[in-house]
Amino acid sequence: MKPILLDTGPIVALLDPTDGFHSACSQAIANVGAPLVTCEAVIAESCHLLRNLRGAPEAVLENVAAGAFQIPLALSQAAPDVKRVLQRYGDREIDLADACLVHLANELGTGEILTLDRDFHIYRWRKNNAFRFLIPLM
Repeated sequence: MKPILLDTGPIVALLDPTDGFHSACSQAIANVGAPLVTCEAVIAESCHLLRNLRGAPEAVLENVAAGAFQIPLALSQAAPDVKRVLQRYGDREIDLADACLVHLANELGTGEILTLDRDFHIYRWRKNNAFRFLIPLM
């Protein structure tokens, strides 16, 4: 079973009941039958964006500790490959979290992603493969 990539937006929406995507993200994450993989940059972004919501950053870290959000990427080893992704999409102002997720897609051989970021319509994994969004974007 191939893992599902997990971006910042769905984590934030899952933990913030006032987020417009809360219901869609909660349902999508609940229905996923595969491991959720992400990177430390996504975890850092999520904790930062949720810093004013009591208990939310801790909930993010609890999901990491429990293995619900898996982090198979060691940036110290993947840095050259992630740098190439940053350079490839430099005109899109790609951030580190997105570059790490593109790298993970390449490494894990999957383009299934839980994201709210429309830039993943542009990004490609393994050269020409489009990402498959598991949360419909309006």
